[in-house]
Amino acid sequence: MRAAGQLRRASEGYTVAAARASALKRFGPVVAFAAAPAGSFQQSHSPEGALRLTTIAVAAALAAAPLPGQSPPPPSVDTIPRPAARPTDVGSVDAVIAALYDVISGPAGQVRDWNRFRSLFVPHARLVPTGVVPSGGARAVVLGVEDYIKRAGPGLESSGFFEIEVHRASEGYGNIAHAFSTYESRRTADRAEQPFARGINSIQLLRDGTRWWIVTVYWDAERPGNEIPAKYLPRP
Repeated sequence: MRAAGQLRRASEGYTVAAARASALKRFGPVVAFAAAPAGSFQQSHSPEGALRLTTIAVAAALAAAPLPGQSPPPPSVDTIPRPAARPTDVGSVDAVIAALYDVISGPAGQVRDWNRFRSLFVPHARLVPTGVVPSGGARAVVLGVEDYIKRAGPGLESSGFFEIEVHRASEGYGNIAHAFSTYESRRTADRAEQPFARGINSIQLLRDGTRWWIVTVYWDAERPGNEIPAKYLPRP
């Protein structure tokens, strides 16, 4: 259902200003969702061969965020009509999540299909990265779909970025669903490569009677003092 520069760890004196400078160079922490059984919204653990996906980077939005003491700009007004989606992209929760990360995934130099990206999101959808601030608190940056494309697109297309899900917990009721996913982020598709980031992404979805839509993507990255709980990691 999201990117330049990865969040620096607290031990390296992370600041929003540092993340902003780093984010101008490359993409960072990401999110991913592996396939749970279609139509199932009970808590599930990552199956073997979790989907390879890429991510929406925390530092991408933080890079465009104002410095401490400044007010974040509101998300842009969403006036761009949604292109028709591929039926195979929106037929299930698994399909729309897989499509989200497939469309932003790829090696350096690969142009992303941003119309496909737009087609997955309900109008006025939001992408919300979070991060720490020098005071030790946290902040969220609220982006619209076009904000994300404008700020994250150039970095995604200039840097290789791949992500897999290692665990997912999902719930649903009626026409709404929620997926809570643990991810690992890499620069290549080689899963033997050491991930440079991990975290958890929260994604909300809507079924309108004919298809699934992404409503919100909201995430946080692992860092010292914010380790991923065992219940959100793969079982040994």
